[in-house]
Order: sequence, then C-alpha cells, then structure tokens
Amino acid sequence: MDTVHYLDDGTIQKWDGECHFGWVLEGRAIQDVWIRPKRPAPPTMYGTTLRIFDPAVGGWRIIWSDPLNQDYSRQIGRAEGKDIVQIGDDSRGLQTRWRFTEITANSFHWIGEERSAESAPWQVTYEHFARRINF
Repeated sequence: MDTVHYLDDGTIQKWDGECHFGWVLEGRAIQDVWIRPKRPAPPTMYGTTLRIFDPAVGGWRIIWSDPLNQDYSRQIGRAEGKDIVQIGDDSRGLQTRWRFTEITANSFHWIGEERSAESAPWQVTYEHFARRINF
C-alpha cells in the first residue's frame, strides 16, 4: 500500500507499507495487520484490527491497537452504499472516522479522519491506497 499522512502544519509525508487481512476465530472475526513502512525497514506503525460482527448493533465492533505507538481505537463499522464506514473514538479522545472506498476485488482506498468534537469538521489525516499482491 501507499500511505499519505497529512500533518496539521500542512506537511505531507509519504510511505509504502503492507497490510494483511484474514478470517480468524474460526471465521467469527476478521483480523488485519498494518505495517508502515514495508519490511525490512523499522516500522513507524505496526498495528492490528479485530472486526467482529454484532447483530445487536447491525454492524462490526472494531478494536484497533498499535502497541508501537500506544495508539488505540474502538469503532462501529457499517456499510454505507458501496463503502464501509467505521466511526468511534481513539486513545487521544478524538472522534475517528475510517472509510474504505473504491473497493474492488484487488484494491481499496482507505481514508482516516478525525475531529475533536461532534460539531467540528472532519479532518483527513491519512490515506492508504492498497492493492492485492499474490504471493
């Protein structure tokens, strides 16, 4: 994947990376691992997401953890048209919205946004452009 990070001062950082998705817990959950930059370089992000469908909320309960940066988030994810939208809060107390868009069998565009309060506008902080590579 290619990653773009938008900093508050207007600076843009770019990295390559990798993500791995798979069914876990006997098909009851999806787990993914996100690594930036690509190995073998030392990672600046190394985290995992666990997604478990909850029929009571009609969506996925999502837990993100990046122990390298002590970054954590809890969200609820649902389909919105052709997209998947996850909304919740992170370990800094910010509201987060992660959107999977332009989803195909071989790629997706992930947009990470945050805001400090319900009335504040969403700010794009990250974009990931992922594509499937068969091993």
